[in-house]
Amino acid sequence: MMFTRRSNWLWVLLIVLPLSVRAQTPDAANQAELIQTLLSRIEKLEARVAELEGQSGAKVGNAAAISPTSPARPAAPSGHEAMGQPVEQASIPPEAQPVYPSLKIAGFSDFNFAATDQRGVRSGFNEGQFVLHFSSALSPRVSYFGEVSASARTDAGTGTPPATGFNFEVERSIIRFDQSDYFKESFGRYHTPINWWNTEFHHGQWLQTTINRPEMLQFGGSFIPVHFIGALTEGAIPAGGLNLNYNVGVGNGRGSVISRGGDFGDINNNRAWLVNLFVKPDQFFGLQVGGSVYRDKITLANGRDFREWITSGHIVWQHEDPEFIAEFANVSHQEVGSGFSSNSQAFYVQLAYRLPWLERLWKPYYRFEYIHVPHSDVVFQAVPDLAGNTFGVRYDITTFAAIKAEYRYQRRLRLTGEPWINGAFVQTAFTF
Repeated sequence: MMFTRRSNWLWVLLIVLPLSVRAQTPDAANQAELIQTLLSRIEKLEARVAELEGQSGAKVGNAAAISPTSPARPAAPSGHEAMGQPVEQASIPPEAQPVYPSLKIAGFSDFNFAATDQRGVRSGFNEGQFVLHFSSALSPRVSYFGEVSASARTDAGTGTPPATGFNFEVERSIIRFDQSDYFKESFGRYHTPINWWNTEFHHGQWLQTTINRPEMLQFGGSFIPVHFIGALTEGAIPAGGLNLNYNVGVGNGRGSVISRGGDFGDINNNRAWLVNLFVKPDQFFGLQVGGSVYRDKITLANGRDFREWITSGHIVWQHEDPEFIAEFANVSHQEVGSGFSSNSQAFYVQLAYRLPWLERLWKPYYRFEYIHVPHSDVVFQAVPDLAGNTFGVRYDITTFAAIKAEYRYQRRLRLTGEPWINGAFVQTAFTF
């Protein structure tokens, strides 16, 4: 402000000065006196400009002090006065205000070494899945979640054109509307909520204690439909301290390849549905007990149709010391148009305990699992029986990375004469 006004005065003087010199200096003898007079005038003008700028600045300052458009910020209330303030009146800086959409990304990956005495199986290193989780709030009550994975292919580089090195999959893609804790509605591709592990531990091996999921819940497996495409209603009700949670869903069940969901649509125009209920009592923090029912119609590649009923139950004590997980599932298949039916069962029990010594970084664990599929089950012809033991330990090298070591002793019972297999496995899993 000051620089601009003074510059304007000086420009005026620079223009007037030559004209004054021409009009008032008929000879060179009077130039020195004239110059001295002009310099004196310039000094007086500069002093006047400074005085005017000072008065103008004071007026601007006073105006700002009493301007209704810039009120002074009141002192923050303290104690119970602050508790009584409405949320809208809180002094929230602009940078802390929620922004929509607000995308956040989390990543997971793992690397493994495996060695077994199974004939025809090589030992060595392998790359696990590369997984990204995407979460974004679209409004205070609407959110989106996505999960993608990249898995190494065994046929990479073969064929014409050559196969790519990785298979990319959209594992989950869900948009959810939260009316309240009691009622939430979502649409998308889910990990089917018909047991505990499948909705608690997703892709990203760092999330779970062990190296692998139980065999009955393996990604790419057939015993349980891991993925479900449709709509899901969920919520939680206090229920006198029991905290009853529910999931009710309808959508596409298994595809023509029963290990995959019906992403492209339902293959037989018959919707699958499910109901999942569980309680988490206040009195026993970490305890969860529940069960679920799943109903679908399966059409095999050969055109045969089967009704599928899945019932399952779980008991979980989700503590680090100890951790207890047990699940059971019965899968019933009945061929449409005949009275023939079959039942297949699977269960597992897992125990783990985080040791109180050595900064609580070590967590040994044990799991027993069992699968029984009768020969009469046409749908599960490719699913072998299994009895297996897993002994392992997890060491958390940082908050976001762990090393796991396992010894497995198991047998595929459906294969006649198949011996028990010994295997050693090591994994480093991390999130970023």
